[in-house]
Amino acid sequence: MDMEEALNSTIHPSCLEEPPLAIDVIKQLDVFGVALYSMLTLMSTLSLLLYLEECVFIYRKVPSPKKTTIMWVNGAAPVIATMACFGMWIPRATMFTDMTSNSYFAVVVYKILVLMIEESGGSEAFLKSNAQKTFKISVGPCCCCCPCLPRVPVTRCMLFLLKLGALQYAILKTVLSIVSIILWTNGNFDLSDLEITGTAIWINPFIGVLTIISLWPVAIMFMNICNTLRSIKIIPKYAMYQLVLVLSQLQTAIINILALDGTIACSPPFSSSARGTMLSQQLMILEMFIITLVTRPLYRRTYDSLPTDPHETDNDQNSKISLQAPEGEHTV
Repeated sequence: MDMEEALNSTIHPSCLEEPPLAIDVIKQLDVFGVALYSMLTLMSTLSLLLYLEECVFIYRKVPSPKKTTIMWVNGAAPVIATMACFGMWIPRATMFTDMTSNSYFAVVVYKILVLMIEESGGSEAFLKSNAQKTFKISVGPCCCCCPCLPRVPVTRCMLFLLKLGALQYAILKTVLSIVSIILWTNGNFDLSDLEITGTAIWINPFIGVLTIISLWPVAIMFMNICNTLRSIKIIPKYAMYQLVLVLSQLQTAIINILALDGTIACSPPFSSSARGTMLSQQLMILEMFIITLVTRPLYRRTYDSLPTDPHETDNDQNSKISLQAPEGEHTV
């Protein structure tokens, strides 16, 4: 008991308290802190403004329903950057800002799948063009180590299951986020509580399983149609989506673990956990700003119909020639 008291006496009281208020953050900023916060706020604001301008362009130039899907997918980085900016200035709101960002990205995972289908011409055109094909399902993150899995024929039922696998995450993640916030306001949800009786130790692993399940159908679709959609730059689009996934989910989880472990030191008025969250928010703003600039030329363009298969074009031309040949012989 004496050792615990001696240890607590050497720790700054702020290291044991909850995250500071926004006014306390502002008061403790020095010249470097003011410059840093101002620059990051400017980055998040520019990300949001560029996204809004792009939404106006897409709304005017792209037909429905593709434009709605593109707006959702393209808004991942700006929305995460904006929520991170709010969380940076108001540390006690990080539970709400993180849940908002994660719920939005859960919808983006489903919208990426829908985007690839719409870029193929829609569900009917996709099924028609792939009617005689089979899809490889031994892809990550679930079954990359199972090459013995059989290829699956492309059917309407298979397409429905792929959509359902991605959609479940968008729905359940939002529901669990709302439940987590309700429990947090009642003091029952704490990320630092790793006891078996805590709610976080049950909800977070379950969300992780839902995430892996939702990423699998998206990966199946991409790996099987990436060559078909190469002309519309589907590979860099998918790469940017994967990068947002890694930075917003994996990077944040690693920083939170380091903060809970005490690797990230306390810095009054921030405790170790609050400082880890602050560093995560600041990194997220910078990274999402760069991703916004990179993805802008990928989506801000006019959208033409997908090029037809050259073999089908040759067959159509041959059929036209065969139909026109008797007329030519008759006139001669």
